[in-house]
Amino acid sequence: MTYRLYGTPGSLYTGKVRSYLIRNGIRFENRAAGSADFRERIVPQIGRWIIPVLETPEGELIQDGSDIIDWFEARRGDRQPASPEMPRHALISQIFELFGGEGLLRPAMHYRWNFDEINRPFLERDFSAFLAPTGADDETRKGVFAMSSSRMRKAMASFGVSAETIPAIETAYLEFLDLFDRHLSRSPFLLGGRPTIGDWGLIAPLYAHLARDPYPSAIMKTRAHRVWRWVERMNASDPDVGEYVEARPELFPDDEVPDTLLSLLRFVATDYLPEVEAFVTFANRWLAERPDMPAWVSGLDRPQDRVIGQVNYLWRGLPVRVGVLPYRLYLLQKVQEVWDRTSGPDREALDGLLQDTGLSSFVRLRTARKVVRRNHLEVWAPAT
Repeated sequence: MTYRLYGTPGSLYTGKVRSYLIRNGIRFENRAAGSADFRERIVPQIGRWIIPVLETPEGELIQDGSDIIDWFEARRGDRQPASPEMPRHALISQIFELFGGEGLLRPAMHYRWNFDEINRPFLERDFSAFLAPTGADDETRKGVFAMSSSRMRKAMASFGVSAETIPAIETAYLEFLDLFDRHLSRSPFLLGGRPTIGDWGLIAPLYAHLARDPYPSAIMKTRAHRVWRWVERMNASDPDVGEYVEARPELFPDDEVPDTLLSLLRFVATDYLPEVEAFVTFANRWLAERPDMPAWVSGLDRPQDRVIGQVNYLWRGLPVRVGVLPYRLYLLQKVQEVWDRTSGPDREALDGLLQDTGLSSFVRLRTARKVVRRNHLEVWAPAT
């Protein structure tokens, strides 16, 4: 048996893993999340319906895009590492893994679910093809789409998408597209000639929602062609860098951070740092209210739930209310681990980069207890 990837083509987090497998030449089979095998055999082992799930040839199950990539990285052999070795590149790559998969959820959800006239015919067929049971009739397929659509629209609201925030969401997304497109004028990937974990964080929303759904796909193709080409490149098994003269599979030399990348990091500080601050503040208050909560539990009545509460904060001058997911804190900790393992000149280089881009808080905003993943769930480590 080869590797099996359970998910859907339109799934943000499945797209992240699929790109990693393709780019690294890892043979795998796509398996639909609507299959009887997934429902009856995989879901009971995972403990909740969630994608993606990777099944190894030995029958081991790994759930979550970041964990799947980590699993392969620990066994990568002579493949190029997803995480750069140089300190500034390593930190930047982890920042964009967090920002890509989590910070770009607002435009991803808005451009998928608020343009039914254009998107809905595609989404109805796409969702039902991979979520409905094999051989389902049209009525069953329609019901599957209606249920999943309703669920996702509720999730969209919990990410802060509302009539009041939509204009700012669109403005911010177009700004991001312009900045990323400009950066890609000098290199085929985020940090040079090959992808890193930052690219795989960004591909999650930029492929599954924003380059694949009809309405936002047209925006990307007409406004940010280099980003569109990067999306194609991230899903190609060959380098696909023909428009870059003498492109080599190497990162920027000497831990270089070009001005175009600094601009992208400053965008992250403006667009996403306020949410990170709100999440950490809420989580610490939530933990303080549960001093006797044992280790290695989620602290929720239903362990399979992912949201511990709702928090209000200002985003681009607008009040938003969003669900607090410990999973985002888990990815934030990966950013902080890069900073924690540095010292001396390397630490000074990181601090200078963070101060220059307005992201110094990223390495200082910490919860009283760490989030870890055990048995496919986000749980809290013992208090330190």
